Amino acid sequence: MRKKNHQTATLKISSLEGFKGTGSYLTKLKPMLNVFRVLALCSLIIAMARPRTVDVSNKTKTTKGIDIVMAIDVSGSMLAKDLKPNRMEALKRVAADFVEERPNDRIGLVVYASEAYTKTPVTSDKAVILDAIRSIKYDNVLQDGTGIGMGLATAVNRLKDSKAKSKVIILLTDGVNNSGFIEPETASDIAKQYGIKVYTVGIGTNGMAMFPYAIAPNGKFLFQMMKVEIDEQLMKNIARKTDGKYFRATSNSKLAEIYASINKLETTEIEELKFYDYDEKFRPFIWFAGFLLLAEIGLRNTVFRSFI
Repeated sequence: MRKKNHQTATLKISSLEGFKGTGSYLTKLKPMLNVFRVLALCSLIIAMARPRTVDVSNKTKTTKGIDIVMAIDVSGSMLAKDLKPNRMEALKRVAADFVEERPNDRIGLVVYASEAYTKTPVTSDKAVILDAIRSIKYDNVLQDGTGIGMGLATAVNRLKDSKAKSKVIILLTDGVNNSGFIEPETASDIAKQYGIKVYTVGIGTNGMAMFPYAIAPNGKFLFQMMKVEIDEQLMKNIARKTDGKYFRATSNSKLAEIYASINKLETTEIEELKFYDYDEKFRPFIWFAGFLLLAEIGLRNTVFRSFI
């Protein structure tokens, strides 16, 4: 057989340098232009989300204050031991708590037995009121007895010229009106005339209790079991006539509940103003995005212009 001649084309060049990469650092940095654009886009998205910080400040404004007078019976029967350690001390503790829970109101204090006097006029100084409450005690300054009308009339006198939108008397007694030259009904009529609401509180257990009946040679009181008598009907009539409410405190816990109830019934309107201070944080992101876009455009049209 006849063999065919195979011919092979051959290209000869003097060097392979033209096929090698340039190795220029500019070529390696060109992809960074895309990174600039992505970062700019991310910054614009964050700026559109409107990041900001908020500083909230509160300002409290009392729009409706209440003037309150507590008329407290300080007759000898308030030393009875049906409340612990006795009626008077139990009342002082609860009354002090009540005052501390009324920071926006003005409060006054009247004490009475067969006579009555103002221990503290209506004031917003809670320290003065608390000191006056703590200093309440049975003594011989007032003639012993229970003059409910005297105590109520004196309390009304402290509030009749008040400019407060709401005027309240908390009248507390543990007995029956048996002295004084002002009848309780007359005093309640005066309270109603001046638009004063009276909450009445009868303090004392049901049945019998240990009452002081004499003073021993050593100055201490002598106690014996006696019947508890409270003119509840009179107290209810006073409360009803003045749009108030009557309560009966037969124990320490019940007395505390009564003052808590009165505290909730007589509320002070408080207007709370909130001020919002916004500090916008989006501007730096816009500036950063603009810088990146300008940098990309500038580099693409100058340094990297000759690269595809």
